[in-house]
Amino acid sequence: MTTPVWNVLLEDCPSRTSLARIANKWTAMIVIALGDDRVRFGELRTQVGGISAKVLADTLRDLERDGIVARHAYDQMPPKVEYELTDLGRTLHDPLQALRTWAEAHYAQVSRAREMYDREKSS
Repeated sequence: MTTPVWNVLLEDCPSRTSLARIANKWTAMIVIALGDDRVRFGELRTQVGGISAKVLADTLRDLERDGIVARHAYDQMPPKVEYELTDLGRTLHDPLQALRTWAEAHYAQVSRAREMYDREKSS
């Protein structure tokens, strides 16, 4: 059996769905926040500032479906649920962490470029 060759640049390539999922800003931030830890929903929401409970729940559900996040529910009162990266999800952490590092390291340059562009376009 031959392994299919995927190319996200092709219009009909199904691997585009994976790229779309990981290119989502909330997905990237959730994967970065999970790192190597198991994290409760509320802690994760605190770490990922600005995300609503609904968007966090929906994104976690999508990531669980894609095999990137594992959900652990404990039978106790009050209910306790934790999330962690799967082995597959951990392969995604380093590339997304590298994007975070780039974004933080180059924000000032990007901001200056935007200001210059806006000034030139408004003249």
